[in-house]
Amino acid sequence: MSKTRSIFEEVGEKKAVPEAPAPVRRPSADRRGIAVWLSILFALVVAMIVVGGLTRLTDSGLSITEWRPVTGALPPTTPEAWTAEFEKYRASPQYQALNQGMTLEAFKRIYWWEWGHRQLGRVIGLVWALGFLWFGLRRRIPAGWTPRLLGLGALGGLQGAIGWWMVSSGLAPGMAAVASYRLAIHLGLAFLLLGLIAWYVLRLGRPEAELLQARRQRNEGLIGWASLLVGLSFLQILLGALVAGIDAGRSYVDWPLMGGRLFPATGLDLEPVWANFLANPGLVQFNHRIVGYLLFALGLVAWLRSRRSALGHVRGAFAAMMAMLVLQLALGIVTVMHAAPLGLAVLHQLGAVALFALVVRARFAALYPRAQRIARG
Repeated sequence: MSKTRSIFEEVGEKKAVPEAPAPVRRPSADRRGIAVWLSILFALVVAMIVVGGLTRLTDSGLSITEWRPVTGALPPTTPEAWTAEFEKYRASPQYQALNQGMTLEAFKRIYWWEWGHRQLGRVIGLVWALGFLWFGLRRRIPAGWTPRLLGLGALGGLQGAIGWWMVSSGLAPGMAAVASYRLAIHLGLAFLLLGLIAWYVLRLGRPEAELLQARRQRNEGLIGWASLLVGLSFLQILLGALVAGIDAGRSYVDWPLMGGRLFPATGLDLEPVWANFLANPGLVQFNHRIVGYLLFALGLVAWLRSRRSALGHVRGAFAAMMAMLVLQLALGIVTVMHAAPLGLAVLHQLGAVALFALVVRARFAALYPRAQRIARG
């Protein structure tokens, strides 16, 4: 039986057929492969930051008194070799000031921490080199990406050199620990490397044509707020390194006051005045607290502004950043009030990694917003 036509339907008229949704564009296999390689590097750098923090917290960083990038990969394997390494450490200022009477077995414990730290650095360099050669020789590096990937390798090499520059400061006469400002530079470069890798992974996760189109829809206001938060969180990381470098986290353990005062009583005891910003435990911890409060306040403003966005992807990125910011602030307070025990200190450091990565991700979301499909009624 033929279907009855509407009296308003013209003969030969065809009903409109809904258009199929546009296929989701995926990045090329080359971009996906490099993104996986960089994600592995990202995980290794995070592990390096954690191991470096544990090395610092266990006072193990000066147990190896020489920088041997190649031959130092092999640890002592005989009693004679262990004795020789121990004798080198016994001649160091740290041993004379803090560890006189240390046994060989106790030395081995701190030695393995520093050896593991350096070995992980070598692994990162090897993973970068093998990956770069693999993609480069097969001509699978997308146009314009070779300088970026070479830059990561150069930063990694520079990080190794700065690491020795840091350690050498602790081996100078009269020193029992590394210079805190060198520790801050060393950690800051690690986070710079981490942020660049995260940004590159986010970019490689989408086709270049899609990124160019998405940039036209960028949210300038949120980009500005996220950029401010990237810079401020990086500053907070440097201040955290200064806190760790002089054990300032154990100097005042009350909160929200410091020794019962808004400003620590010992905050300006050193001469000249500028030295307090690097070496005074009271002022260093005070600065770390104040910048933490400022970061939280500005993060809250950025999150509230992001809620006006019509794009769920952008709102979600800023919400994740804000949630981590709340957690990191709470972790910082708890860590200080417990005098920075090993477990809490490492957890707080991991929180800094997560927060920094999420701030970078929020900025990326504002700069390259994903297209949002509107549901049909």
